[in-house]
Amino acid sequence: MARIAVIGAGSWGTALSTVAARAGNTVRIWGRSLDVVDSINRIHQNNRYLPNVPVPEQVSATMDFAHALDGVQFVILAAPSHATRKILRATAALIPDQAIVVSATKGIEIDTRKRISQLVDELLGEAYARTFVCISGPSFAKEVVAGHPTAIVAASTDYPSSSAVQSILSFTNLRIYTNDDVIGTELAGSVKNVMAIAAGMVAGLGFGSNSVAALITRGLAETTRLAIKAGARMETMMGLAGLGDLVLTCTGGLSRNRFVGVELGRGRPLNDIIDSMTEVAEGIKTTKAVRALAKEYDVEMPITEEVYQVLYEGRGAREAAAELMNRPLRGE
Repeated sequence: MARIAVIGAGSWGTALSTVAARAGNTVRIWGRSLDVVDSINRIHQNNRYLPNVPVPEQVSATMDFAHALDGVQFVILAAPSHATRKILRATAALIPDQAIVVSATKGIEIDTRKRISQLVDELLGEAYARTFVCISGPSFAKEVVAGHPTAIVAASTDYPSSSAVQSILSFTNLRIYTNDDVIGTELAGSVKNVMAIAAGMVAGLGFGSNSVAALITRGLAETTRLAIKAGARMETMMGLAGLGDLVLTCTGGLSRNRFVGVELGRGRPLNDIIDSMTEVAEGIKTTKAVRALAKEYDVEMPITEEVYQVLYEGRGAREAAAELMNRPLRGE
């Protein structure tokens, strides 16, 4: 049995806490909202982000970083990527020396274009970066806690660390594989959110399965070009963290990023969409970072560019689709 801190009490943080507790671990979940923390402690449910799902007794919630991190062996980062730097700064002196830091966050910091592993290296130091683990793959929180069979990956350059995470989080319906491609796992988990917005726009425009299939396929090609240039492996792109997560997020009705795209395709203003959501759609901010990375690595990413134009330059979704279809013909 392990002692685990989960930083972030959204739907995914709550789902991971629930599964980890079901697997026999003791979990403290940190949240920034008093009503969420109170809901978990008092009635053992997260009524805001994961309603009607029982949270095990082994899970307690707190708004105090020191209490959440006291004596833990694993620290799971499950807050939005844009909040990660602030969280790491606040917790750097509180994380136990031998604790393994695990990222369940799928995003890239906008200003620096750094992945979560790079932020851990910068703010926590080499010792934590060496044992860092990224978990990613096709996994909607509601389906995981509902007991649906789910498979994800735990990526680390330090096999004992990824193996330890595999051991503590694997449960009857959650199967975890290990790999050593942190770069590929992080980038695939980030870029797929951009592609999900594009897939949602396709659906919102009223286009059918042909269009979505083409979008997913070409989106995978874009993601792979960027990831390989950054040092990732092709096998990761073809696996759960790559193709698996991309398919889920681009087609699943529970995808927040796809929802954003659908509403954009229907002509709804972005600010209205954001205001209506209770949780962050990572792809909105990540699009800026991915576009910047594409320029940095000199990688062609036309779908990402069109999503950026729709989100930040006022281009309509239908115009963006036309731009993609009217690009010069070429070989696959």
